[in-house]
Amino acid sequence: MQGVSNGSGAVISVPPSAVDAATEAMAAGLDREGVGNELGEILGVGPAAFGAGVFRTTTTIDPNLTDLGVWFDRQTDDLPEWLAPFNGRRLVAFDDDGAVLGSIGIKVHDEFGQEISVVTEEAARGTGIARRLVATAARRIVADGAIPTYLHAQDNTASARVADAVGFADQGWLVYGLWPRR
Repeated sequence: MQGVSNGSGAVISVPPSAVDAATEAMAAGLDREGVGNELGEILGVGPAAFGAGVFRTTTTIDPNLTDLGVWFDRQTDDLPEWLAPFNGRRLVAFDDDGAVLGSIGIKVHDEFGQEISVVTEEAARGTGIARRLVATAARRIVADGAIPTYLHAQDNTASARVADAVGFADQGWLVYGLWPRR
């Protein structure tokens, strides 16, 4: 694989045989319509979606956010279905009646980096549950000797506020992804 830059600092790994075509496609702009399909064809995966997300990391978690939730080592039938694909632990906050308020899935990339994903049920949004769950998960990842990472869409201001509140500062880093359409 070789990296290709669009001149603004983006680097995308591509096979050596695709460098020229990918460089040309990127030079035309990464935010234009159809760039995913074009890169998908160049890389041999067919039609694809292409996008960027804000990449954040921290080891300094707000100590005022108290721990919340119950840890699960694997998916069970009573956990939210969206957690099934994660290869790490799951953290779930329940109300007094056992209904899910919010949940975390952890994607273990390797022994050094673990990505936190969070979903708050609509009725519990704005209550601080996401902040507390993310802080709890981040503390656990750090205690285990890894670095917590947090990704969110550039236009997801609610997720950005959660990240900021916990201690995941926006350093201006973006991660790019290409997802084949099925």
